[in-house]
Amino acid sequence: MQLGWRRLSRTARAILAGVTAVALCSAPISFPATASAAAKATGTVITTAPGPFGTQLVVGSGKYAGYSLYLLTSDQPSSSVCTATIIKTLPGGPGSCAGPSNDQKAEWPAITTNGSPVAGAGVQESLLGVRTRPGIGVQITYAGHLLYLFDQGPGQVTGEGWDEPTLPPWHGLWWLVSPTGAPLAWPGTLTTTHIGGKAVLAALMFTGIGWEPFPVYSYTKDSASTSTCTGPCAADWPPVLTSGRAGVESSVAAAEVSTVKRADGTTQLTYKGRPLYLYGSEGIGLVAGLFEATGSGNGVKVDGGTFQLVSP
Repeated sequence: MQLGWRRLSRTARAILAGVTAVALCSAPISFPATASAAAKATGTVITTAPGPFGTQLVVGSGKYAGYSLYLLTSDQPSSSVCTATIIKTLPGGPGSCAGPSNDQKAEWPAITTNGSPVAGAGVQESLLGVRTRPGIGVQITYAGHLLYLFDQGPGQVTGEGWDEPTLPPWHGLWWLVSPTGAPLAWPGTLTTTHIGGKAVLAALMFTGIGWEPFPVYSYTKDSASTSTCTGPCAADWPPVLTSGRAGVESSVAAAEVSTVKRADGTTQLTYKGRPLYLYGSEGIGLVAGLFEATGSGNGVKVDGGTFQLVSP
């Protein structure tokens, strides 16, 4: 049964994602001791730890030591839609995307620091930075990505792969962060959904109430070996990334699923030789009392190319 989007509290969302995460992997996250580094540091320590999808960035000191860190694909080098501004029209009541690290009302609290952030084991010091943000404070960045919290405790991974294009309107995907600063993706699953009565290729992603199929798109400027949607284009059209062999459902032909390497080192799924994308501003419509993706990115032109829905 297909369910609709609705905004849940961070606690409810984390519980739901945590149950699913247990089904995805059985190996717990092991976090290295960072007490000695933290004791010598005035700023927040950022370190690495092995997780269910590979080595990931985590907080290495203070109250949030051991917490997983996330990036948002729609963030820009100098701006972010994930702010501390209260949005009154969210389903479920007013709320904000971000806030200080201890903001219990924020969906994705920022990881902040009182001094220069400190590189722990496996972290490249040259990639660490900060950005001062209204209502948030001094937020840590890594390879230019703003870093956020989501989980309810150390050792948890409950924010991986959240897709929030319209409800909530953060217009992007949330991924764990690798030591190189790139999104750390899961293997992923391709399936089908129906847009305008026709079956189209879709990717299963997390939402506030569980897994949902989001339509995926190809870009006419791409080739089978190259994805040309990078930079601002990729912020609006996040690539469908994978960390292994993607699963398939419905009428999706497994033999047609492959991958292509992107310029940032991540691996993007392809289907029938076409790199795949999600639409960061995917429309959500009410169908038979349920909220469903509308395929609103079909036909959108960007930089001389066109994004199109993909037939399975």
